[in-house]
Amino acid sequence: MIKRLLAAASFFLLAIPSLAAAQGVTSSADPRATEAGREILHQGGSAADAAVAMVAVLTLVEPQSSGIGGGGFMVYHNAGDGSISTIDGRETAPAAAKPDRFLGPDGKPRGYMDVIPGGLSVGVPGNVRLMEMAHKKWGKLEWKALFQPAIKLAEEGYQVTPALNSWLVQFEPMWKEFPAARAIYYVDGKPAPVGTTIRNPAYAAILRDIAARGPEAFYTGANAKAISDAVAKAPRNPSQLTLKDLAAYKAKERPAVCTTYRIYKVCGMGPPSSGATTVFGILGMLEAYDMKAMGKDNPMSWHLLAEAMQLAYADRAAYLGDSDFVDVPVKGLLDKAYLAERRQLISPFGAAGRYEPGAPPGAEPRAEAPPVKEQGTTHFVAVDAAGNVVSMTSTVESIFGSQLMANGYFLNNELTDFDLAPAKDGIPTQNRVQAGKRPLSSMSPTIVYGPDGKVVLAVGSAGGKRIIMHVTKTLIGVLDWGLDAKSAMELPNLYFGQRGVVIENNAAGQAIAAKMKPFGYSFTAIDLGSKLNAVERTDKGWQGAADPRGPGTSAVDGAPPQG
Repeated sequence: MIKRLLAAASFFLLAIPSLAAAQGVTSSADPRATEAGREILHQGGSAADAAVAMVAVLTLVEPQSSGIGGGGFMVYHNAGDGSISTIDGRETAPAAAKPDRFLGPDGKPRGYMDVIPGGLSVGVPGNVRLMEMAHKKWGKLEWKALFQPAIKLAEEGYQVTPALNSWLVQFEPMWKEFPAARAIYYVDGKPAPVGTTIRNPAYAAILRDIAARGPEAFYTGANAKAISDAVAKAPRNPSQLTLKDLAAYKAKERPAVCTTYRIYKVCGMGPPSSGATTVFGILGMLEAYDMKAMGKDNPMSWHLLAEAMQLAYADRAAYLGDSDFVDVPVKGLLDKAYLAERRQLISPFGAAGRYEPGAPPGAEPRAEAPPVKEQGTTHFVAVDAAGNVVSMTSTVESIFGSQLMANGYFLNNELTDFDLAPAKDGIPTQNRVQAGKRPLSSMSPTIVYGPDGKVVLAVGSAGGKRIIMHVTKTLIGVLDWGLDAKSAMELPNLYFGQRGVVIENNAAGQAIAAKMKPFGYSFTAIDLGSKLNAVERTDKGWQGAADPRGPGTSAVDGAPPQG
């Protein structure tokens, strides 16, 4: 009787989210990936183990966004010693890649959508080597255990979501040339309807091989040949990505980029990511303003954010690239005195209208690169029972990457994240194509520490170049306006483009846009979706949050998942 009462009491305690939070939390853009991460944590796995499992599942259930055919960045907090680490699993350009890769016969850049499909855009995938490094450094479970949730889903089947179906329908005209994709995702010659059960035995087979033999099963042998052949025999833009290119790939541990914002320490990914430098540059310019007092509904708050955004993005375009190839003035871009100078360009009375790059300490004059589109991305976070935290963003670049497949997964089109034109006004750009180089990214996995030195928030997003702003407004919402992570995610998204400043077309965005006329310009309300995911430390313990705009969920081990 006593044993039964004790067992019942134990079950009751585990079912309470505030107490179960110590056992770990996961959050991702797809409930099946969130559950895979939670399952790994429940088995005693670390946050790094959970992240590996989520990469494998997202490859399967969210193929339009990320996968083992792409790359990613991981930011990791080690609860044991309080250290912060980052792993660069960004794709690299193959040896055959030259600066003129995307130029036409006339010497001018080809159209962006012309060079994405097929082999020319494919970089050497980095995620599997990233997963290997994370597991070796911080894993607790056996490597093979981390792939079991994805293998089970691939073999038994998973259902097509409304999001996946909508992308399948949009890409139907393009897929006439890509039979491997149609073979998996079409039913009776048409995109699989919502609710269709998809099985992917080829993907299950490669995962079983990776689980048994390690990353060499991906980067050498039959799988490497499948990747190389897919690129060389592509129906559009065939190119070279050799077995040697694949075998030579290495993930890199890089120093985290950190700065202070008010009482907080914020850390993220350095080059080839532009995430940390640009997010932190915006925060550094805003730090002198009392954003808390102004509040989230004050048009001045959004005016200041919009001005700081455009100044920071101007610096991004001029100075960011792969630091293994070009000198990136990271310290200069985050220098408090430099950001104070940039802040002087912000008028409280109106928009500057023109946003030129500055001259951060240690920087040389650079050509400002044109914008590059990114869309196919996802973010996920995990915290384990020991308090280790992972914030990871993963991508195949555009929707379904290059449209090419190998063994059931999509290959990235990451090379189109390089500048299509290698020079501007005769000056080579920082982000031009070069063999072995990693293209510039906007992915912004971020971890925030409170004044006690403990992690208070881990966050990131999908959304191409808008990722930086999705993360920034969420940080301001939590750190300045005192919102919980989910409420901060719900704040309207902000960006800029040919129409000037644009804001999300929802009730809050429309209300802010209506108040902007006194500043001499308007915010145009348009569709600006996002896929944010976060974990935060609260008085009740760790809690997860997923962007309400999508199907993402969070899960506390031992408690029901939450959208």
